[in-house]
Amino acid sequence: MKNGIIIGKFYPLHNGHLALINFGLNQVDELTVIVCDKEGQSIPAKVRADWIKELAPKAKVMIVPDIGQDDDSQVWADYTLQVLGYKPDCVITSETYGNTWANCLKTEHIMFDQARKIVPICATKIRENPLANWEYLPPPVRAYFAKRICIIGAESTGTTTLAKDLAKYYQTTWVPEYGRYYSEAKLNSLDSNNWRTEEFTHIAEKQNQTEDELAKTCNKILICDTDSFATALWHERYMATLSEQVEKLFSNRKMDYYLVTNDDIPFVQDGTRDGEHIRHQMHLRFIEELKKRNKKFAVISGSKEERLTKAVEICNQILGGQNIFANVYLQTNNITINNNAYVK
Repeated sequence: MKNGIIIGKFYPLHNGHLALINFGLNQVDELTVIVCDKEGQSIPAKVRADWIKELAPKAKVMIVPDIGQDDDSQVWADYTLQVLGYKPDCVITSETYGNTWANCLKTEHIMFDQARKIVPICATKIRENPLANWEYLPPPVRAYFAKRICIIGAESTGTTTLAKDLAKYYQTTWVPEYGRYYSEAKLNSLDSNNWRTEEFTHIAEKQNQTEDELAKTCNKILICDTDSFATALWHERYMATLSEQVEKLFSNRKMDYYLVTNDDIPFVQDGTRDGEHIRHQMHLRFIEELKKRNKKFAVISGSKEERLTKAVEICNQILGGQNIFANVYLQTNNITINNNAYVK
């Protein structure tokens, strides 16, 4: 049985790393990928290791402290033997240090694409601008770097309409509201008016899971029609208090910006909504909690076109001015844009 090792920071993991790992898996019976962890790195080593585990499940993944001394192959060879507990049959790299490292280990070196012709990218460039190097990122890494925009609002304020419009504009993925499907399914049951905390916990969990999965498919920006933070406020609406369980499910979530749809459009009763009497109160409650939690947000008002104009302006700022694929949407929908203002 032949075993080999690949070592690196994978900071972040990109398609070049993945090509190296897949190459390694085809060269040996057992491949160990060592992730070096250094204090101050913005992406935790566990996150990087989990990416590799997800994308290369046949590889064994280890996290070890980075000892520095990159120019001393003998020190790294000794350290490698220490963390592995055995001498590998080969080391697999795309680097010039591979030969020296292998010689110090008294093992074989297998070189892969040293010239970076297969995947012409390096992790440094990706760290400088992940969105500009999107094509080199595998799906879970895209999910990590994607800008996430959440649209929340009271009932019948156009959250879903704006979410769909933004997704079309940026040719990206949008995350539907799981709670709506759940409540519609429950509508005709004998228990339709009785809600339990565990139902909201379930809704928040499913919303998070759906968001994270769809983030892997998005085009630099993910549009979310609600999130688990909003679920917490709907729990308060129906249960008269906030939920610690739901709070835990959104407290550490990443959301780059919230768009709060205003209640300045006519209320439409679709058979599932509470009614117009509660709408403005919920609108103010969303704003109150966003301010309390220091979340970045803006209230989106006006007509459908005015709302899209304002939302695009904000999203472009979040994207660093990268107005991706916008012209395709504009041409398809016979819309022109002048100075960030839409004219139909």
